[in-house]
Amino acid sequence: MNNTISTASLACTLALASLFASQVHADEGSKCHFHGNQPAAQAVVADCAAQRRDVLVKSGKLDASWRTIQPEKIDAVSGKKGKEWKVTFSNPAAPDTAKRALYMFFTESGNFMAANFSGK
Repeated sequence: MNNTISTASLACTLALASLFASQVHADEGSKCHFHGNQPAAQAVVADCAAQRRDVLVKSGKLDASWRTIQPEKIDAVSGKKGKEWKVTFSNPAAPDTAKRALYMFFTESGNFMAANFSGK
């Protein structure tokens, strides 16, 4: 009976460990995951936007020409669920002229929400 309990306990421990390990490595932008309602500083949002830009370039969702583009403008805006950060990147070398401005949106506390070329 002790052997059964030990085997079940070991299986449970291994299952939990693999669950948490996959969550830790699930998203390369996860270094910018914040809890609470404390507003993030602009510098923190700029750093998180640059990290997210790198993830988008690496995944092929953004052209490689975006790799060195830094945030041009960071604004606190009113979103559907309250205050948000809107980060604007401009890339005059982007192959698609309709996609030369990239917008990223973050919660007030600094969590990434979305990225698009429309700004909305």
